[in-house]
Amino acid sequence: MKKIHLLLLRAFIRPFIVTFFIVMFLLLMLFLFKYIDDLIGKGFEWYVILQLLMYASATNVAMALPLSILLSSIMTFGNLGENYELVAIKSAGISLQRAMAPLFVLITFLGIGAFLFSDYMLPVANLKMGSLLYDVREQKAAFLIEEGIFNNSIPGYSIRVEKKLQTDSGDILRDIVIYDQSNAQGNTNVLMAREGEMSKTKDGNFLILTLRDGVRYEERQGKTGYNPRQQLTRLRFKETEQKFDLSSFQFKREDESLFKSNYQMLNLKQLVASKDSVSKLNDSITKTTFNAVKPYFKIYYQANRYKSSKTLDSLNFKKQKIFAGIRKNQKEMIVVSAKENARMVKEAVSTINVQSTDYINIIRRYLIEYNKKFTLAFSCLVLFFIGAPLGAIIRKGGLGLPVVVSVVFFLIYHIISTVGEKYVKGGNLSPVIGMWLAIFVLTPVGLFLTYKATIDSALFDVDAYKNLYKKVFNRKKKD
Repeated sequence: MKKIHLLLLRAFIRPFIVTFFIVMFLLLMLFLFKYIDDLIGKGFEWYVILQLLMYASATNVAMALPLSILLSSIMTFGNLGENYELVAIKSAGISLQRAMAPLFVLITFLGIGAFLFSDYMLPVANLKMGSLLYDVREQKAAFLIEEGIFNNSIPGYSIRVEKKLQTDSGDILRDIVIYDQSNAQGNTNVLMAREGEMSKTKDGNFLILTLRDGVRYEERQGKTGYNPRQQLTRLRFKETEQKFDLSSFQFKREDESLFKSNYQMLNLKQLVASKDSVSKLNDSITKTTFNAVKPYFKIYYQANRYKSSKTLDSLNFKKQKIFAGIRKNQKEMIVVSAKENARMVKEAVSTINVQSTDYINIIRRYLIEYNKKFTLAFSCLVLFFIGAPLGAIIRKGGLGLPVVVSVVFFLIYHIISTVGEKYVKGGNLSPVIGMWLAIFVLTPVGLFLTYKATIDSALFDVDAYKNLYKKVFNRKKKD
């Protein structure tokens, strides 16, 4: 390998690694901002948050890798152009395409790695993150007692504390009121205490309230009648303990197998198998429709007569002689029967049509995910062929102009991909055209920019456009 190739590889790898981790960090921050309300105040252990962030980082690779390739390629060739190293390479008889060859090989391997990642690791990461995120969002907020507010977090109890003091031994509570509603008869059991101390068991499953100087009021049903407030019991105490079950606040994990059927959690083989199974169900609907409609048909036309027949705007019973040979007293009964048959056929077909539409939408989602695994690899190559010539043309390195240009082109790519996916979900485009639309649109752009960079075109040179503008207007004045 030539020294120039090693120079280009080293110049590319460093900004690629830096930009990749920067983009991953930004996407991770966006993920945190999106789900911050589901994470705060629920008492999660640190390793739960760390697992969620790790799985979220793996799912963000599909967006971070193409953007980092685009940005690093612009920065690499922009730095080479700004420092006149690209000019020295061309003066040595090495064209831009030859200079891009080692990077093209590297990006090809990165694309292959992205494809393998999306087929083997991304479904697992989606499964882990999806199941964990579901458990996190379903988790109740941590049990907290605030001053002067009734807390109804524990099922069957309503607790109010006038003042709460934090000490080294634990939380000291003052003027406590507890409504025991576990018997589903309203506020018939009330406990009041002047002071209390709050603690938890070692396993964290129970809350222990040690109450002092209090009284309990309990209303019960009498021996006769149905009035629940016929007997009142009052019990004073110097010290007692109240135990509350906190198992509902503990973090519990659902079985991951419940999420395995989701299209994002499947690899290529599983996507093909799932699509084929749904397609068979959809194909069986045709037979079901025929069997459901067949009993209601009374008139059959021959094939040649059916092809030559014309659509009738209105039905003239006398001219068509539909009731020929039928008695007058039977006509009304026949019409009513025909309407009922038509209604039943319509209901049967509409029900089956809804099922078929659902199956087709599921098939589209499988095809969307199937094509995404390939478009990720090809997007790396396309964005490289956009970024490398752009860097050679603009001749600016660093994180200034290259960031702006790369973000603009990546937004164009992302918007086209999103619009294409939306049209595929709506059934307006085929999955192949919709999911590959961004690749089809940006590939000619990359080839055009590569050609312009090869011939040293001043595509973004403002002075060149000024000179062209002056030449055009000077000709008009002379004419």
